[in-house]
Amino acid sequence: MSRTRVFRVVATGARVAVGAAVAIACVAGVVTAIHAPWPEVAHEPAQVEVTPLPGAPMLVCNGDFRAIGRDSSDPLSMRSAGSPSVTVDGTGGAPASAPIAVPDLIGGAEVDRFTGKVVDRSAPLIAATESISVSATDLAGFAALPCGESRLESWLVGGSVATGTKDIVTLTNAAAVTSTVTLSTYGDSRSNRTVIVPAMTQVALPLSSIAAGNTTPVVEVTAEGAPVRAVLQSSFVRTLDPAGIDLQEAVAGPQRHPVIVGVQSFDGDGDNADMTVLRLLSAGEDGRAVVAVRAVGSPEVVEEFTVDLSADTPAEASLSALAPGSYSVSIDADTPVVAGVRQQNGFGKGADFSWMTPAPEIGTDALFAVPNGPQPALYLINEDGADATVTLENLGSGNSREVVVPAGSSVAATLNGDTVYRLSTSDAVRAAMSMSGAGALATWPLQPSAGAEKSITVYP
Repeated sequence: MSRTRVFRVVATGARVAVGAAVAIACVAGVVTAIHAPWPEVAHEPAQVEVTPLPGAPMLVCNGDFRAIGRDSSDPLSMRSAGSPSVTVDGTGGAPASAPIAVPDLIGGAEVDRFTGKVVDRSAPLIAATESISVSATDLAGFAALPCGESRLESWLVGGSVATGTKDIVTLTNAAAVTSTVTLSTYGDSRSNRTVIVPAMTQVALPLSSIAAGNTTPVVEVTAEGAPVRAVLQSSFVRTLDPAGIDLQEAVAGPQRHPVIVGVQSFDGDGDNADMTVLRLLSAGEDGRAVVAVRAVGSPEVVEEFTVDLSADTPAEASLSALAPGSYSVSIDADTPVVAGVRQQNGFGKGADFSWMTPAPEIGTDALFAVPNGPQPALYLINEDGADATVTLENLGSGNSREVVVPAGSSVAATLNGDTVYRLSTSDAVRAAMSMSGAGALATWPLQPSAGAEKSITVYP
């Protein structure tokens, strides 16, 4: 073979070897690239955190306590049984008041609507609470209820149409347009009724007119056109003796974990099964609720049980085996439920009762008003894993004190009547008020304050 041919063969072999090596390297690179992380191209979306311009906070009161059946010639007519006293204030001074008409109440006064004024993009916190004592042959007891916000949906849990009860649903429209309200009753039988509530007007109707035949009715209130404030007024006569009155705030909606704070258990001389009673409703579907009861001041469960819930049918469970004292009731349900606890401090003449509904979490400053009445007490529960420090500032005097709520536990603090307080907390807590004395009982949960605005993130 000539030297030239030998050289060509060698050169060709070298090119083949190099090509094979390059091919192998390319295959290896592709395989590696498949398994290796690829470079990402990501664009962080533009965003800005803003606090929206707050609207003027508004609270709607309930007004006079109503008596029904005092006129035998017109048994469904309603007359005023007394006007409440009101404790009201705000961080920007006393809020402005406007009257709401009550055309269906004989001898009644107008209902208050309180509004705070926005200044320099800042809304004040406002609070107002009504209280009333009644002593008559057909009505007797003490009732108190904060003025609250109107809603498009709310639930009245604690109604009754049993013998001796005269429950009344009040619907207050504080807006400038008419509201069309549908009342849907859940219980042994279902019913619906539509009520027109004119602008700046309160109307009322007996619960028996929409829930007849239901032993434990729950009423869903839905409004169109304008939100309304729904309140359940209750009274009870045992035999011929008046045995208590109550004002119950509507529940905002069903939830899976309602917590009822500051439940009172009393000794009684009659059937103790009726002294403290829990009512639950799962709307639309069957469910099950686990109920845990803890004494105030202790994280330990003193009573626990399960309640099976049939869709659209209220269920009740007695808590009257509890020793006299104060408790919290925590509910964990596999379907959203509405709940409330009825408490009474005796039987017959000189007794009173009150419904307590779930307390929402409060994580920012909240203003609340303590009205005139016996022995005001604030109950606080902390479900978090760390202690919470709650500061209570007397808005009038500026004096303040701190209350430590241990992790997983609850405490009670005494307060002054006819006083407005600002509550500040290091961690989210739930809170409720109780006022109790001889022939007097009123309880209600604290709500986040009207006027508190939270920042929101805006994505252009």
